[in-house]
Amino acid sequence: MILLEQNNQIISEILEQKFSNVKEGGQPDKVNVNFCDFDGVYYLLSNPNGDKSKIRLSIALKFFKELQQHGADTLLQREYGSLLVTPEPQFNVTLEFDLNAIPNDYSEILRKASMLKRNCFASVFEKYFEFQEAGQEGQKRAVINYREDETMYIEAKPDRVTVIFSTLFKDPDDVIIGKVFLQEFREGRKASQTAPSVLYSLGEPPMELRDQPGARVGDNVGYITFILFPRHTNKKTRDNTIDLIHTFRDYLHYHIKCSKGYLHSRMRAKTSDFLKVLNRARPEVKMEKKTFSGRTFLAS
Repeated sequence: MILLEQNNQIISEILEQKFSNVKEGGQPDKVNVNFCDFDGVYYLLSNPNGDKSKIRLSIALKFFKELQQHGADTLLQREYGSLLVTPEPQFNVTLEFDLNAIPNDYSEILRKASMLKRNCFASVFEKYFEFQEAGQEGQKRAVINYREDETMYIEAKPDRVTVIFSTLFKDPDDVIIGKVFLQEFREGRKASQTAPSVLYSLGEPPMELRDQPGARVGDNVGYITFILFPRHTNKKTRDNTIDLIHTFRDYLHYHIKCSKGYLHSRMRAKTSDFLKVLNRARPEVKMEKKTFSGRTFLAS
């Protein structure tokens, strides 16, 4: 199965083009690009006040205030430092790059810039991974409404961190395909004992959320629970865990759509084969023709 990229390729490509152009002796040029990402995330790449020697990257997340409650500002300061400036209007975070001060090896700057969304998400995971590592229990459960009608819940215990995604299936077929897909996830532990435990419930929230106000119910509501153990949350492996788990919802729905597209293509191919068989089975129509002398005969 295809794994979605953790970074934003549009950011990487545009900044790479602008940085390399200046490094090769070219003149800075104007940039004004708007684009979106998963989960309703909105980006803007632009020149501040028309200054072509500087490029600003801004990101807007509808749920950023919820992330701030779990240390998003501190983590972003740690990762980006002096690149952070006052956010542009209607945006939550803005980075500014001075093209006259870009180092010769700017690969790390490109990587961090393209991981901006991931690093906004990372704060809530790091916070609860630290709770688990310190053996702290009883901390308030994190609730991140990362999409309209969809929520992520995170809770720490001394021996595990539980991450629960609620997701809304808008098509009845998605419920069936999603269930099959998630059953394969649940079987993953048979292949690898180091994989996290995965639980899936449809229609009602799992036991961990029975006391959670606002937990949705309904035939098209699914809950996916990941139980992360210390081997997934320790300092050596947590970055990879965060990379993978924060895109899980997008990964799930992406593969549901791919599965439906594959099924539809197979159905169209099979229909085309059936039509060819029917065309070959069509009886020949005999036509009556006349010779020059007026005699008639049947021709196929």
